[in-house]
Amino acid sequence: MLTAKQEKLIKSLHRKKGRKESGLCLVEGEKGIEAAGDYIDFAFTRENSEIFKDLVTTQTPQSIAAVARIPDFTLEQVQDSQNVLMLDGVQDPGNVGAIFRLCHAFNTTLILVESVDPTNTKVIRSSSGSMFSVPWIAISRAEAAAVLLKTTDRAIIRLEKREESEGLETVNSDERKMIIAGSEGGGIQLNVKGASIAIGHEDDLESLNVTHAIAIALHSFYK
Repeated sequence: MLTAKQEKLIKSLHRKKGRKESGLCLVEGEKGIEAAGDYIDFAFTRENSEIFKDLVTTQTPQSIAAVARIPDFTLEQVQDSQNVLMLDGVQDPGNVGAIFRLCHAFNTTLILVESVDPTNTKVIRSSSGSMFSVPWIAISRAEAAAVLLKTTDRAIIRLEKREESEGLETVNSDERKMIIAGSEGGGIQLNVKGASIAIGHEDDLESLNVTHAIAIALHSFYK
């Protein structure tokens, strides 16, 4: 059975403050736990907790969850990749979780700029645990501006729909790239110059979901 101390710890992980202070996060379901691997601290089930439903965040939870250490990736690890995706102000946990999976699939690392907390249980669940495999960091816009200022060895790609935007076919897939994408509502807030690239689609559709646009772009750039 879980101890009272463990139950208190698990409940604290429902909040960003608790996760930040402890360096731990909550992983729900077998798939996420398997993906977390060595990051798992301890697991618990319906059988060894009388208040299991209070300890997890899903309405219809699976029968197992776990406490895991939050990965501590560095900027150097993130930069050690052919392609880096920078998310600017993307707040939807489901979108960010799906984007983690896309980064995993297409060998891309991730910089989250004032986006949703990647240790949020909804993000972890939507990512199917990919946030434990894909090198990532979460930073402010000021920190992102400093990173971009030092990014001289990559093509800067702005995924956006503008009059002057060009198509994916104009991008050299062999180049190292920093790909920047914003939310559907806010767009890219970072003041950085780069190639403006749009994903072509039918004219009667205003825009693509950010996840869909990123999926098409990362697949196009994948080598």
